[in-house]
Amino acid sequence: MAIQHWSDNIIVVDLPREPEMSEELNGVAGILCERDVRSVIIDFSDVDIVTSSSLSKLLELRNLMADWGRRLVFCGVAVAIKGVFAVAGLEKEFELVDDRFSALTTIEMVG
Repeated sequence: MAIQHWSDNIIVVDLPREPEMSEELNGVAGILCERDVRSVIIDFSDVDIVTSSSLSKLLELRNLMADWGRRLVFCGVAVAIKGVFAVAGLEKEFELVDDRFSALTTIEMVG
């Protein structure tokens, strides 16, 4: 798994390409159930396509995080994937920042 425990409250996920993406997202959900993680950063830097199945998993993860009052931030999202989010009407559902440093800074500043 490419999940890094950045701190006790933050995990960073280097999201793999399809078809491993869904499995990785399931692993993140499992960690959230086991630990008191307050924030999750998902790095899309290696991702060039998002399937409907993975998009569904991302929405499930977002809903889980929101239900628990936790924060989910995406970084390194390619323009094409941002376009997929826009076409699906989801561009406002996800918090997007440019890179991992910006994601960590945003989480640390806002909490």
